[in-house]
Amino acid sequence: MTGRPVLGIETSCDETAVAVLAADGQVLAERVLSQSGHAEHGGVVPEIAARAHLAHLPGMVEAVLAAARTPLDGLGAVAATVGPGLIGGLLVGANYAKGLALALGRPFVAVNHLEAHALTPRLPGLVAGGAPFPYLLLLLSGGHTQAVAVEALGHYRRLGTTLDDAAGEAFDKAAKLLGLGWPGGPALERLAQGGDATRFPLPRPMLGRAGCDFSFSGLKTAVAQEAARLGTGALRQQDAADLAASFQAAVAAVLADRARHAAAMLRATHPGLALMVASGGVAANQALRAALAAAARAEGMALAAPPARLCGDNAVMVAWAAIERLRAGAALGPEVPARPRWPLDDALLRIA
Repeated sequence: MTGRPVLGIETSCDETAVAVLAADGQVLAERVLSQSGHAEHGGVVPEIAARAHLAHLPGMVEAVLAAARTPLDGLGAVAATVGPGLIGGLLVGANYAKGLALALGRPFVAVNHLEAHALTPRLPGLVAGGAPFPYLLLLLSGGHTQAVAVEALGHYRRLGTTLDDAAGEAFDKAAKLLGLGWPGGPALERLAQGGDATRFPLPRPMLGRAGCDFSFSGLKTAVAQEAARLGTGALRQQDAADLAASFQAAVAAVLADRARHAAAMLRATHPGLALMVASGGVAANQALRAALAAAARAEGMALAAPPARLCGDNAVMVAWAAIERLRAGAALGPEVPARPRWPLDDALLRIA
């Protein structure tokens, strides 16, 4: 590390995010722009997302640098997400960051989006006493639901994954069935607050099964069947709230069960395991956090989850992941191309 601040850029989906972190991890400034042009389409349109990143990114970089009181030539490195994600958005952010780094004569750091989520709890101040390796990661997002052993920087072992829909996808699909807008996860959580979670006996897919794989497609189908039984047309407010609460409770029960199974699996190789981490956009859901906290306590572990603003796509985690790799002398550079798929257990991420 040079001791200078690091600029992070995140454009993997529909958030344009920029942050500047000091070399010690202090957040000097951050901005996230959630794009508004996708709701009418019921999901992210890649072309619209890429154009929006291109339109907003330069101005956001300028604004964040000004807020951080950091001139361009005061930067020590420039980092950007290069995968996984929507290829158009990734190319916008990565190419902008590479050009900026080249013009400044600074290192460009290619960041894996999933690794950034995995390392977020290690940001200074987020976990009392820090978050030393190893720990169990529940990566919960719109596109990924995984249980991962985070054994060291660059050493990630997938213990379980979803067999069909990710948790975030299931939330969005259930929300659509309930007549809610997109993105559906936050709207469903708000609706569920006024509902009876015991009214609809929805299934708990994979509950109690060996291992820690996940499945949510059948749960989504069950929501559709219950909604159909309630009649055609828009659901009554209370019916929708009860169904939302029942769905959320089912997801919480499944995640808690899978987390406990994953903890038992990881203890076979790391008997002193003490920390469970929930990260990704779905980890912002308070009911799911409570269920995972209870599961962690039952396993004699603590649960760490980033604040809501750092659960979704953000550039703070991108800059921090770059800082971690720069410190270790294992930063990935401009030779790493943007890629729509880039699993955490890819050999490219591994540090000898």
